[in-house]
Amino acid sequence: QLQLVESGGGLVQPGGSLRLSCAASGFTLDEYAMGWFRQAPGKEREGVLCISASGSSTNYANSAKGRFTISRDTAKNTVYLQMNSLKPEDTGVYYCARRLYSLCGLPREADFGSWGQGTRVTVSS
Repeated sequence: QLQLVESGGGLVQPGGSLRLSCAASGFTLDEYAMGWFRQAPGKEREGVLCISASGSSTNYANSAKGRFTISRDTAKNTVYLQMNSLKPEDTGVYYCARRLYSLCGLPREADFGSWGQGTRVTVSS
């Protein structure tokens, strides 16, 4: 059974770091691209980063450039989102999602067929 379970969210001070995890089951990461999305309070969900089935990353959010990185551990079938230099505007619920394809492409939600339940990140002093 396909399942995506995010973890690692929490409260962090501005300038701090967090690493989110997305444990996948029911498929293997070398078959599908995986994305991280986030939804800030009162805003639409937006794509953050994507990693292809071959391990190449694609940035979706200009605000994340240079601060966030996506990686994966195929042995653990887990995708990570390392977030550094966090800002209050990074606050939101972060979701991982499995894309329908092996390549990343555009961050269209319709191209991501399976989603986790989300993990909340709050950046505040």
